[in-house]
Amino acid sequence: MEFRRRALSKPHRSLTPAGAFPAKSGSSTRVQASDALPLPIRHTNKLFSVLFMVSMYYLMCRWREKIRTGAPLHTLTLSDIPAIVGFIASLVYLISFFGIAYVQSFVSSHYDEDDFLLSSDQPAPCPLTCSKKSPLAAESLFGDDEEIVSAVVAGKIPSYVLEAKLGDCRRAAGIRREAISRLTGRGMEGLPLDGFDYSSILGQCCEMPVGYVQLPVGIAGPLLLNGKEYFVPMATTEGCLVASTNRGCKAIALSDGAVCVVLKDGMTRAPVVRFATAKRAAELKFFLEDPRNFETLEIVFNRSSRFAKLQGIKCSLAGKNLYMRFSCLTGDAMGMNMVSKGVQNVLDWLQNDFPDMDVISISGNFCSDKKPAAVNWIEGRGKSVVCEAIIKEETVRKVLKTTVPALVELNTLKNLAGSAVAGALGGFNAHASNIVTAIYIATGQDPAQNVESSHCITMMEAVNDNNDLHISVTMPSIEVGTVGGGTQLAAQSACLNLLGVKGANSDSPGANSRLLATIVAGSVLAGELSLMSALAAGQLVKSHMKYNRSSKDISKALPPDS
Repeated sequence: MEFRRRALSKPHRSLTPAGAFPAKSGSSTRVQASDALPLPIRHTNKLFSVLFMVSMYYLMCRWREKIRTGAPLHTLTLSDIPAIVGFIASLVYLISFFGIAYVQSFVSSHYDEDDFLLSSDQPAPCPLTCSKKSPLAAESLFGDDEEIVSAVVAGKIPSYVLEAKLGDCRRAAGIRREAISRLTGRGMEGLPLDGFDYSSILGQCCEMPVGYVQLPVGIAGPLLLNGKEYFVPMATTEGCLVASTNRGCKAIALSDGAVCVVLKDGMTRAPVVRFATAKRAAELKFFLEDPRNFETLEIVFNRSSRFAKLQGIKCSLAGKNLYMRFSCLTGDAMGMNMVSKGVQNVLDWLQNDFPDMDVISISGNFCSDKKPAAVNWIEGRGKSVVCEAIIKEETVRKVLKTTVPALVELNTLKNLAGSAVAGALGGFNAHASNIVTAIYIATGQDPAQNVESSHCITMMEAVNDNNDLHISVTMPSIEVGTVGGGTQLAAQSACLNLLGVKGANSDSPGANSRLLATIVAGSVLAGELSLMSALAAGQLVKSHMKYNRSSKDISKALPPDS
């Protein structure tokens, strides 16, 4: 009964300087696997091991004696019976309990990893880290938050295990936040902690959170695009950006809207492999680019997902190293993980015919992801889009406060010639990345992909007897998705819903992500139109001084001795 009582009780341990969690006074000791034994485990093991060896030796001698004398083997003497009983008992013990030391060490390590246990007299949690939300896991582990914070600071508890151990993502973030403040000696009072669903980012968006950054979201629009109106959410801290884009949207709407076309859709991944010779690498290049092999490669690649559709493979050789750029459709997902899985399938399959192929990396930078690269500018990546509009002369004069000839000249000298002088790669525009990044953050895209997604060339020319302005933006690598990643977060999902592209399109997979790409391009068109007009009219500095400066008297907020 004593063992049963000890096994069922859960001790509450307080943190000690040595990092152990001993039981508090009045509580039960830690459960040991050997508590069921009347003797210490080392003595019990020795006793039964000796009994096993002696019994086996005696019975083997008796067995040989019976064979030599011809006596029946089943006949037993009084001395045989204790030997058989001892043999069976010791055998049962050794089979059942010889690994008891391992079991005990496992139980001990389990307690050490937890670092805090459920107690019946749970102390009140620290007000800084308390959470009103119910725990996410059924087997929640509670302890004094102050003790846990101290353990994290002392390095006894890894910060990254808090969510798994506590079962409460909000509480884990609060404990981690306090630990970081103590380690650095700097507070984070201005960084919000409450008001965010930390479970929504667990395992997919952000690790070891301590809060969240607030970004204002403005609305530009309506943007009249392909006959439909869209109110575009933009998350930014740059004054004038939303207002300027909104003015561009107004000018487009007053000129019968913009037209946008998706030219190409395909996410890419380019592994790099190495051979012993360049000749052997060339053989694989010819194999992959041979149209007769495409159908087989397509079947192997498409196993990764029901939405993955291989489009083509382009190879580039650098000595004995081969770079293979796979392009595929990925439905409404941005698709990096999907295409990577498909590429891995092909690499595994190729090992059968090319066993000497050494896979260096599944990404060899010929993709190219999150880096300015000519291959994206020329071949495209993600969605390749062109968007155009004809802005009426009256709108240019009354809304944009400039003239058509001034805009055309400025575009030539700034966006085309000026970018060429700077050696720009895909940067033949005024500020495409401003609009791209603001929409990306608002809709849960990967902000780092604004590098290639902002590749854009802005063109302007006078049309209709030089009265009206034709403006276009060509963007070969807009990388967006409406499922997965940050698109699943509540705020970002709401912004996607505002645009009518939330989630996957069940009727036409990929339609929502392509529509989002056109909205991005249309918004860039509006932003380019407005900023270029402000530059042509000499209004840029004036407008920024008016809208991009705080009206607060900063001197009143500073200490007297500042």
